[in-house]
Amino acid sequence: MDRTRVLVADDQALLRGSFRVLLETAPGLAVVGEAGTGAEAVELAARERPHVVLMDVRMPEMDGIEATRLICEDLPDVRVLILTTFDLDTYVYAALRAGASGFLLKDTPPADLLSAVRIVAVGESLLAPTVTRRLIAEFVRRPGPAQRPPAGLDGLTGREREVLTLIARGLSNAELAEHLRLSPATVKTHIGHLLAKLHARDRAQLVITAYETGLVRPR
Repeated sequence: MDRTRVLVADDQALLRGSFRVLLETAPGLAVVGEAGTGAEAVELAARERPHVVLMDVRMPEMDGIEATRLICEDLPDVRVLILTTFDLDTYVYAALRAGASGFLLKDTPPADLLSAVRIVAVGESLLAPTVTRRLIAEFVRRPGPAQRPPAGLDGLTGREREVLTLIARGLSNAELAEHLRLSPATVKTHIGHLLAKLHARDRAQLVITAYETGLVRPR
């Protein structure tokens, strides 16, 4: 079985080394490169084509947000996990808007970090309900005019709009199933349709779309 290829981008060599040791000793994972700047991360991602990039926010030459944007634009199959700390919560929205599939705190337990890498590697987003609520809080702090709804929004069924609204409110798949009295498989099918119709990379982008189009407004 092919291993999940990971690129580690952080300006602290010691931290990069720690991540490498952790990832290399985990079954099914392999580190294909280390980057100390945002520019290096973009260059290495283009060359190595990793499945997942662990991306620090604050790096010299180019920050992690811009590096994420460039990687996600040029390499749609590459997933980016933002590495952050509590005092960088203001970057959450920008990172997800740039195309990141989620974010991790730098003091995340090792087992959770490995799990997160595997989750995003298979195309899921690491956007737990608690993260969604922090994203909502960011919209509350920085309200702005809604953009025109994308064409795909008009093509959603009533049920799909309902599912999208609840995703944006922070409900997990299990909570969606319970709230709508649907099977987990049916919920996943609806989410799959939403991703296709809205041309979204993952669940994180669905939340962004719901708020930016005005379908859901911060409470």
